[in-house]
Amino acid sequence: MARLAYLGTPAMAVPPLRALAEAGHDIILCVTRPDKRRGRGGRTTASPVKEAAAALGIPVSHDLADLPAAQAELAVVVAYGRIIPIPLLDELPMVNLHFSLLPRWRGAAPVERAILAGDDETGVCLMKVEEGLDSGPVYAVRRVPIDEEVTLDALRARLVEVASTLVESLVDGLRGLPRPQPQRGEPTIAAKVTQEDLHLDWRGPATQLKRVVRLGHAWTTFRGKRLTVLGAAVADTTADGATPGALRGLAVTTGDGVLLLQRVQPESRSPMSADEWLRGVRPAAGERLGTD
Repeated sequence: MARLAYLGTPAMAVPPLRALAEAGHDIILCVTRPDKRRGRGGRTTASPVKEAAAALGIPVSHDLADLPAAQAELAVVVAYGRIIPIPLLDELPMVNLHFSLLPRWRGAAPVERAILAGDDETGVCLMKVEEGLDSGPVYAVRRVPIDEEVTLDALRARLVEVASTLVESLVDGLRGLPRPQPQRGEPTIAAKVTQEDLHLDWRGPATQLKRVVRLGHAWTTFRGKRLTVLGAAVADTTADGATPGALRGLAVTTGDGVLLLQRVQPESRSPMSADEWLRGVRPAAGERLGTD
């Protein structure tokens, strides 16, 4: 077993941490992002990785400068959320579990971008951390198919499960890893998903709008208020020349095809079925979404 440090922050970085601990590795330090202030009272909330590390009895730090003194032989990075300084990489070798098939989707939002692009597969790469954005050579790859119905949360859960199996590659630490292979192919960058990315532009095709909905928090407007679309399906019917955004019962006309609303959340209200929402708002003939 190896003497490791662990760098991670969100919930999806927790299962690999637990897998490393269960495998018997000596995890001597966990570095995570600082606690966040939430709510009006300024109450702080620890990251999911910090909470998990504390439960496992692993010392936690918010400062990368504490890593050299820990004297780990290897650091494992999973969704840490910050660029690692080059001088630190010179002192401590690091590997990263990255949730894409590199060099496709380097960057902050690889799972989201794979869904939005309509990719039919993604995966997890165990890579060497080097200077540059997710550009290091790769030790091991696990591939995961992307079903056209899978949501972001479900796909993340599958990828985390697969990532945890890569822990077996670290049984002997860095010395047990194979020679890493350079990334091959044209890199693509997975920029962070913004509110504009989640805005449903009804002029687009129904298939693309469905991908946005699969990310969660997709939104449009109705009568001057935000309407979050939590579930939708692409209909077999055609738009028949109607204006994009036009409501016909549960059906919304798009630039190419029809999207059927399944579950929505009106502004300042709880999630509900699209049927329940329609019964409440009773849209007039020709009324549209996204006109505000």
